[in-house]
Amino acid sequence: MMRASLVLPQFRQLKATGKHAFAVLIDPDSVTPDSICSIAQKCEDAGVDYVFMGGSIVVTAHVDHCIQQFKTVSKIPVVLFPGSPAQVSPCADALLYLSLISGRNPDLLIGQHVVSAPAVKMSGLEVISTGYMVIDGGVPTTVSYMSHSAPIPANKPDVALCTAWAGELQGKHLIYMDAGSGAKYPISTEMISRVAGNIDIPLVIGGGIRTPEKVYENGRAGAQIIVVGNAIEKDPSLIREMSLAAKESAIGI
Repeated sequence: MMRASLVLPQFRQLKATGKHAFAVLIDPDSVTPDSICSIAQKCEDAGVDYVFMGGSIVVTAHVDHCIQQFKTVSKIPVVLFPGSPAQVSPCADALLYLSLISGRNPDLLIGQHVVSAPAVKMSGLEVISTGYMVIDGGVPTTVSYMSHSAPIPANKPDVALCTAWAGELQGKHLIYMDAGSGAKYPISTEMISRVAGNIDIPLVIGGGIRTPEKVYENGRAGAQIIVVGNAIEKDPSLIREMSLAAKESAIGI
């Protein structure tokens, strides 16, 4: 299968130029073959930059099928956002190889990665080492429950920054701060700005983002990629407005 251009250099270019991208998160367990094609067309029409594909508990064969269906309609790069490092699909363009650096569960820091490494190496995917940080969004998240780890408090931007620094110093390619699916509160612009302004690697933000205005605010605060899933599942018409908001948030616009 023909893959898109490498994704990580695009993320780094966003950081270098002060521009921002919009990504739609698709949970394979929440879509059908017909709906994935409809979503793909909406994303294509709206100028969405990336699609993140993944969920907490998914069946790999279904992920393959979802990606294949999506690619029949759209050329937008598909990046795996797996619930575990073992959820690998060679049909995607890249893989966010997530290490839960905000938690204290060694299995999600390195344990599952050791088990999944052979499959990841053989997949031929572009592997993007990602420092994954869960931020308190006001409700319990699947990640916190499964990992037995508390999220970073929403009012502790310095803790978030030090955690991001630790990931950067360990050689992570990017930092992903996530309030979690269905978060009551999105990550504050104060925290985003604190982290984004003090790391040299790209920053991805997701969780609890429901409006184009919040997408814009996150971009202005320094996020390179803003990811939205639940809000779009409820109202697909938001895709175009949110995609436009991310691009308009670029420095100088």
